Amino acid sequence: MLNQIFKDTINELKFGYLKRKHPNKYCYLASISNNKPITRTVVLRDVTEEHHLIFFTDTRSGKVEQFKANPNAEAVFYNPKKLTQIKVSGKMNIVKDEEKIKYYKQKVQGKSQKDYTTQHPPGTPVKSPDAVEYQDELNFTLLELETEVIESLQLKRPNHIRCKFEKQNNWSGKFLVP
Repeated sequence: MLNQIFKDTINELKFGYLKRKHPNKYCYLASISNNKPITRTVVLRDVTEEHHLIFFTDTRSGKVEQFKANPNAEAVFYNPKKLTQIKVSGKMNIVKDEEKIKYYKQKVQGKSQKDYTTQHPPGTPVKSPDAVEYQDELNFTLLELETEVIESLQLKRPNHIRCKFEKQNNWSGKFLVP
């Protein structure tokens, strides 16, 4: 049963980037800054063979500096139709591999490129949304969450099912009290 839950959990993560309107396309990503958690919604862009999660971000984003200072990260996905929650924990890697960056960068097409071309870094105050200025340069980088732990929670009756899978144990799992 645990092996099947793990496979189903990985497939649910993959559906997040493969299926356009899948609830797992978006997740909450947490970092640490000044000993406080910082959480934001991000778009899942890929899941690697090693179960690492890929996210795109502006190079100048605050999360880049946060993960440089403290690479611990956690992403949480929730599917309201299936009543499932998936937590993925590990170390966030700011990708330096130019070939990998080039591969994913070409996937940023059309209007989406605008998200990475603001004149000023994300979070800079502006007078109004129409006052945001743009440039030609693409401020694009990849974040790769090197998955160490995956937790799955299925809300159902008569019993909720919660499991934990750890990379260090070759992804073997155990049931947890929900």
